[in-house]
Amino acid sequence: MPQKQDAETIFALDIGTRSIIGIVGRAEKGRFHVAAIEKEEHGRRAMLDGQIVEIEQVAEVAKAVLKRLEQKTQTQLKRVCVAAAGRALRSQGASFSLEFPELRVADGDLLGQLEAGAVSAAEAQLAAESEAQDRFYMVGYTARGYKLDGYAMANLMGHRGRRFEVEVVSTFLPCGVVESLYAVMGRLGLEVASLTLEPIASLNAAIPEDIRLLNLVLADIGAGTSDLAVCREGSVVGYTMATVAGDEVTEAIMKGLLVDFKTAERLKLCIGGKEPQPYSDILGLKHEADPEALWKLAQPAAQRLAKEIAGKAVEINGSTPSAVFLAGGGAKLAGLTQLVAEELEMSEGRVALAGRHFETGAYCDEYALDDPELATPLGIAISAALGMINDSYMITLNGSPAKLFRSGLLTLRDVLLMNGYHYGDMIGHTGANLAITLNGQRRLFRGAPGKGARMLRNGEEAQLSDVVQAGDRIDFTPATAGAAAACTLGALLAEGYASATVNGQVEGPAYKLSSGDVVEAIPGTPPPQSRRSRPAAQEEAPAVKAPAEPEAVKAPPAPATPEPPMPPAPKPAPAKAAPPPAESVPKAEPQPKREKPQPAEPPKREELAGQMEFGSGGGAVLQIQLNGGMLRLPPKPQGGDYYLMDVLEYSGLDFDNLEKPVELLVNGLEGQFTQVLRNHDDVIIRYQE
Repeated sequence: MPQKQDAETIFALDIGTRSIIGIVGRAEKGRFHVAAIEKEEHGRRAMLDGQIVEIEQVAEVAKAVLKRLEQKTQTQLKRVCVAAAGRALRSQGASFSLEFPELRVADGDLLGQLEAGAVSAAEAQLAAESEAQDRFYMVGYTARGYKLDGYAMANLMGHRGRRFEVEVVSTFLPCGVVESLYAVMGRLGLEVASLTLEPIASLNAAIPEDIRLLNLVLADIGAGTSDLAVCREGSVVGYTMATVAGDEVTEAIMKGLLVDFKTAERLKLCIGGKEPQPYSDILGLKHEADPEALWKLAQPAAQRLAKEIAGKAVEINGSTPSAVFLAGGGAKLAGLTQLVAEELEMSEGRVALAGRHFETGAYCDEYALDDPELATPLGIAISAALGMINDSYMITLNGSPAKLFRSGLLTLRDVLLMNGYHYGDMIGHTGANLAITLNGQRRLFRGAPGKGARMLRNGEEAQLSDVVQAGDRIDFTPATAGAAAACTLGALLAEGYASATVNGQVEGPAYKLSSGDVVEAIPGTPPPQSRRSRPAAQEEAPAVKAPAEPEAVKAPPAPATPEPPMPPAPKPAPAKAAPPPAESVPKAEPQPKREKPQPAEPPKREELAGQMEFGSGGGAVLQIQLNGGMLRLPPKPQGGDYYLMDVLEYSGLDFDNLEKPVELLVNGLEGQFTQVLRNHDDVIIRYQE
């Protein structure tokens, strides 16, 4: 009676366009020991360019391979490791930054937040550019570079700074490619234990880690697609695919000799031989094909294939690589390595068939493991055998099996990104702030804080940076953003006004304020209708009462005596368009008398002017130009200088919810948060163009 598949037995299945190859074995002494290999070709073209078209037909062929492997190994196989083809593989670059008001040490969680944000940005860009509006699975990403406070860094870990930035290249596959693969496995009653990309798997078999410091390209040439992977400096830096592959050569022979597909496939393998090959055409006439004549028929298609591989290799690598390995059944076409070398303008010795390094990661007592066609199935098995540490690599996410692309250790953050969650789901953002100007004075209402995500692994609290293990059960509750700040005109002014205008137009108490609004209010007793409507207006925004401004950020009341000429304040924007928040800065203008008790009489203008001659130190009023408008700041309660960071809140930007990098300039030069401001400095704080 067959034994059940144990935790250490690996079953790898490579579902290709032309055939299905299965391998069973286990890891022994750091290498994968192959116990059995089986191959079966599709009876008809049930796959197109690596994509499953007829699920039932593919399942039948896979079932035949499964049964023969079970008989050979006397094992009932239930868990399978598979790889998705590179059909429609899409790469997208994106960057993401985080900025903090104080110095921060870059730790694992911060780097994870950075990279997750960049991956989410890449996915959003890809979705916006996709005409078919496909859903995508993230299959992997590579960080191209980091910046710390604007300076390029090789690694941020452990460094201190305020602004951290990362640029990544993320790789995605359409959901249909993955889901059809799962559908076939479901027909066979198999559980997907690990999932990776075919180019990743092939590279793991063909290019050992100890030579990945070199700039190498692997081209896995199948029947329908050619998948490429690039490695350098010890890691894989990108993937892509070409739609030209081995079938184009076969079809050229079909058309030239009037033979069926199977006959053309057989004759293709005879190219480079010495003996003429007998065949019958579709009319039943018998012929002999000379290998040299076959090459003449196949060469134009082979040339197109070589040109496509060379072009994609240079495109994703950025330049000609040091060497190229050709894997897959299509790589066995005689003369192809020379054509690829010619297209890349490199020595023929720099382009070789994969297979000579297979024994670094796998061995077998019965089969020869130097066939380039074994690159993908061996790579799937090697990746799973050397990475799987427990009884299964099935991970459940919120009660359902998670779809994982296995290319090394995975964190909980990776699992979420691979299953459709985004950076915003992991980090609870504060609601958008509301910034307005009331009688020349800036007022800021802060949005409500967001609710953080909750992550449980096997019933216990976990961190996004935790590495997942086989069989883990993950429960994830996404973060929710806080409510945006909201306020009505009535709630803002409450008592003591007769009328008010917003951006130059008269508005009622129920008017909902927007960031950038300029409100001019006339004190007095409100009309009865306004008093009746006030409570209703307050009910619309019960949690946004105007907070008392700290003394350090209030502009002093204007003196009653005439002032000497000053730079003109920005003109109010037309009523149809409110001025942006960056323009809404306090300005000095006469304040009307109020019936309420008046504050103590401020210092006279002459006294302030005398103080301003000494700069911002010594308890002086500071006057600067901010984003083109005048900003006057009172002395600090304990005295001391004003720094650039002190005026961030007057810029109109919401630093809790930044949309893109911010530009800081003082007198035309790049500014620093801790830079001391002086009178008449010209300060710019705005989004980078």
